Amino acid sequence: MTKSDVLENRVITPFDVSDGALYSENRWQEPFARLRREMPVSYLPESPYGPYWSVVTHDLVQKVELDPETYSSSYKVGGITITDGSGEYEFPNFIAMDAPTHTAQRKVVQPSFNPSEMLSREPEIRERTKELFDALPVGETFDWVEEVSVKLTIGMLCVLFDFPWEQWRDMKRWSDTASDVSPDQSEERMQNFFAEMHQMLGKFDELFEKERKQPPNNKILNRIIHSEAMGNMPELERLANIALLIVGGNDTTRNSMSGFVRACNMFPDQFELLRNTPSLVPNAAQEIIRWQSPVTHMRRTTTCETELGGQIIPAGEKVILWYISANRDEKLFPNPDVVDFTRDNARRHIAFGHGIHRCVGARLAEMQLAALFEEILSRNVRVEQDGPLTYSGSCFLHEIDHMPVKIVPIG
Repeated sequence: MTKSDVLENRVITPFDVSDGALYSENRWQEPFARLRREMPVSYLPESPYGPYWSVVTHDLVQKVELDPETYSSSYKVGGITITDGSGEYEFPNFIAMDAPTHTAQRKVVQPSFNPSEMLSREPEIRERTKELFDALPVGETFDWVEEVSVKLTIGMLCVLFDFPWEQWRDMKRWSDTASDVSPDQSEERMQNFFAEMHQMLGKFDELFEKERKQPPNNKILNRIIHSEAMGNMPELERLANIALLIVGGNDTTRNSMSGFVRACNMFPDQFELLRNTPSLVPNAAQEIIRWQSPVTHMRRTTTCETELGGQIIPAGEKVILWYISANRDEKLFPNPDVVDFTRDNARRHIAFGHGIHRCVGARLAEMQLAALFEEILSRNVRVEQDGPLTYSGSCFLHEIDHMPVKIVPIG
């Protein structure tokens, strides 16, 4: 097929699902539902992020994730977000690499998140959750995102990295900066971005040096600094991998914790079900992750001409995997917009990715969510929304920025 034939036969999407207003105004559901029905793979010739292909169904997102040879994650050809970095602004972390470099670096980090390591963390996670709830006001309005979701997730990162808690606001700011996907790629914005990232690197280099003096152990920074694959990374690669670990450990879990409270207010019958059947907590965590979809998209770049969903995609094209849509796919999840803590296939969500790039910290996120749910249940309270919430306008992370709530005793 000639290039002109490919161009002529492309299915053109009628709207831009990267538009931040869809997310800040919480009206992304219908555009994606229409795409799933009518054009599971489609092309947008113009957007603030440039042209891109959209993949919106669960089966096709999975298919792309399972074919890293055809659909590259490498920062050298585009990376993992819809933005187009270039030159000095490349961001070489291991999630934005292909095999064999990705494989070698992932193997360094993964043991810090294996089942036995996570099991040893569980008492600490539960104790930290209890202590935080002990300090929350009852019957008074506060911001759930700032006082609970942020502090629980950032606090866990401080533990994992031996990072001083009194500097937790720095960690949050660095995470927010690193995950800020924007069509604004101006020199000024990128300089501000890297100024924050280098401040982060300076602090973490201090932590790395402390671990370098320690014998090898299973702490994540210790494993990195003593490894062959990551121990002598150049500055930019070191910076990018720290940013990846912070964002991966903070934003996704944080957004799911906020999503749980939002869901329990929208579907109060499900909260009552959970109160009466606490054994559903593990499945409820999976359902919230599916429904919230804390990561909105990931990006791949084609390494060769390929066919997907009836569309011919040339080499070198930007392909956006819309996780937020795949997790609402009606063909796999009946009534996908409804939260159902008994959903028998909730675990089949793709919120953590699939294949070789599946999130290494998925088990930690699940444990943190379960601890939060069980702490709320144990206190016999409801967390009631007490005013309008605000959503981020990001098309990369599905974020609730602010959510006023009250803790109300039951009975």
